[in-house]
Amino acid sequence: MSVPYAEVIGDPVAHSLSPIIHAFWLARLGLPGAYRALRLVADDLPAYFAARAKDPAWRGCNVTMPLKEAILPYLTSQSEGVRLTGACNTVSSAGTAYNSDIAGVRDTLTGHGIGKDGAVRIIGTGGAARAAIAGCLAAGISAHRITVHGRSADKASALAAALLGDSGRIGALDDDDLAGADILINASPLGMAGFPPLAVEPQGLVFDMVYHPRETALLASARARGLPTVDGIDMLIAQAAAAFPIFFGHPAPRDADAALRQRLTS
Repeated sequence: MSVPYAEVIGDPVAHSLSPIIHAFWLARLGLPGAYRALRLVADDLPAYFAARAKDPAWRGCNVTMPLKEAILPYLTSQSEGVRLTGACNTVSSAGTAYNSDIAGVRDTLTGHGIGKDGAVRIIGTGGAARAAIAGCLAAGISAHRITVHGRSADKASALAAALLGDSGRIGALDDDDLAGADILINASPLGMAGFPPLAVEPQGLVFDMVYHPRETALLASARARGLPTVDGIDMLIAQAAAAFPIFFGHPAPRDADAALRQRLTS
């Protein structure tokens, strides 16, 4: 019998840490299985799903850029999280689309004991920002405490209206508008390798969803000011933990997070 496997698909995927995370959990639980990275672009999706439909060992896949929206027409059903965000990052072997980034944000916030009463500023207007908003709401943060900041006021306004309703507020990408943030979440590509840094001066807790590089300019600025920080590795582990049981039928062993984090950052 073939070994059950899952994979991450997208372009690029060579930098992905998902294979390390899932292999670590499989080994810790003593489960048979494998997880790999496969470079795919949108034009490859028809042949990809045709092949996987014939492979009984395939347990599903994670989805990264630029396929999170392009993959949706090939799937049979969507979770509420996908319908809310319009993006998929996890696919089951049955063809159901999920967005584990929502659980990743929620569990990262609650795991760090981040309170529900502060002012939250979310930077970004794409799929990651949608997941960040949904994750904040799932963590119990009220919609009226969340402000969406983006380079495009129109996109920020549309996003706030779609996910926050009448309570939605928007702001610009400058220090004056970001002032007073108890929690600042970067859900944009700014600071990611190959993108310009996010040039703001944080004043409260900083949660940067970027994990490549590990230390973004935003995190470095926050730490230099003595502010509490949450990096993209925490988020990466949390969203992977939501996907792991979909693929392998067992909860991820989160008791080993410290050892896993050390492996990912060494």
